Amino acid sequence: MLAGSSVRRVAIVGGTRIPFARSLGAYATLGNQDMLTAVLRGVVDRYKLKNERLGDVAAGAVIKHSRDYNLTRESVLGCGLAAETPGVDLQRACGTSLEAAILIGNKIALGQIESGIAGGVDSASDPPVVYPRAYQQLLLASARGKSAWQRIRPWFGWRPKYLKPVLPGVIEPRTGMSMGQHCEQMAKRWQISRESQDQFALESHQKATAAYKEGFYKELVFDYQGLSMDNNVRADSSLERLAKLRPAFDFSGAGTLTAGNSTPLTDGASAVLLASEEWARARNLPIQAFLCYGKVAAVDFVHKEGLLMAPAYAVPAMLKDANLKLQDFDFYEIHEAFAAQVLCTLKAWESAEFCRDNLGLSAPLGSIDRSKLNIKGSSVALGHPFAATGTRIVATLAKLLAESTGKRGLISVCTAGGMGVTAILERA
Repeated sequence: MLAGSSVRRVAIVGGTRIPFARSLGAYATLGNQDMLTAVLRGVVDRYKLKNERLGDVAAGAVIKHSRDYNLTRESVLGCGLAAETPGVDLQRACGTSLEAAILIGNKIALGQIESGIAGGVDSASDPPVVYPRAYQQLLLASARGKSAWQRIRPWFGWRPKYLKPVLPGVIEPRTGMSMGQHCEQMAKRWQISRESQDQFALESHQKATAAYKEGFYKELVFDYQGLSMDNNVRADSSLERLAKLRPAFDFSGAGTLTAGNSTPLTDGASAVLLASEEWARARNLPIQAFLCYGKVAAVDFVHKEGLLMAPAYAVPAMLKDANLKLQDFDFYEIHEAFAAQVLCTLKAWESAEFCRDNLGLSAPLGSIDRSKLNIKGSSVALGHPFAATGTRIVATLAKLLAESTGKRGLISVCTAGGMGVTAILERA
């Protein structure tokens, strides 16, 4: 039986993260557990939770070793929380930690728990390297042998090619295409120009640079492994430099996505502390914002829709739940998997045809005020450790709401597998 006869408000106390780092760089020798433990410890230290027993901790990673089957629980045991604090792993690709925040939020809202941490981590520098399935089957056949001959016989089928490792890739199993290749298709369908993508990417770097200079990230990002800020932010970026980069996914001469207007492979971790109002106030902890709505959606990207277009469907469904319009927000945090993805989504919401035929609406959702979009930079500049992006955005938006007169913010995250995760935060 689920607990609770009424729904409680879900308070966001705040979040923190380690600097995001380009893969094969500052965190090249670290694994997911190292980084997730560090960021959970950062939450414990910031909010004085040493030896506290929380209701639950939910986190996950996209690129994950089999040894990390209990990643979150192991990280909890090393972060300073009471050992009686549970931990659960989950994964929804790039929406993992936002999904974790919604999960923890739902438990708090129903009265199952009073407090919890949501987070995510990913290391593109420490991928699981495996060998061909034929080699695996040979090893297992040998292990099943009851006699010496039965254990030796499978090895007569060994081939040198078995030593060639199978490296992971950001490839959709259903299509055999990378996320960038899929987004190229979207850019062509929605007629998103290379120039508009480069301009969007430049603005991401400019906003992130300004945010660091003004000290916005001082409380959100703590020093780790010699880094004090995300090392993908380019203060010297320019349209001229971006224009010189070659297409990264479509080499036919028609490609528009480059390394400059796409997110880089990134290592990092982030987390946020959520609680009931009573729990937070009893400990004199701040409440920056409330997590009010969450929604997921999926699209048939194999036959009908662009891989990263699911948020275009999730957001209007969530707006209906909340009885809000797209323009009823002071801040918009749309994950920049690619500059083109954000621009495609915005254009879809402005399209009367898309909103009528795909969303069943009588009128387009309309435009947003672009001056309210990703105002402290986003994934193109800051980087994108897949599972860590959601709570990076939650912590950023909660701080924005707490430090401004803004009342409401929208979060939209596209993911692999043709899914999207969205949320609405309101100022405390």
